[in-house]
Amino acid sequence: MQPNDELCLCFHVTKHKVANFLRLENPKRAAQLSECFGAGTGCGWCRPYLQRMFEAAQSEDRTDATL
Repeated sequence: MQPNDELCLCFHVTKHKVANFLRLENPKRAAQLSECFGAGTGCGWCRPYLQRMFEAAQSEDRTDATL
């Protein structure tokens, strides 16, 4: 999936927007990704992808903290 591809089809939220939201807002729960233009609040198709992106961002944060 390319950064400008839509991750949330209902609200036209791109992977890039979600990645920026994760980087800038540092949400504590995956459910907070809904604050990113409503991602994940429509049909639910994108929720597994949002969860994976959230978990990957959390793993990166933990890795950076140990350096």
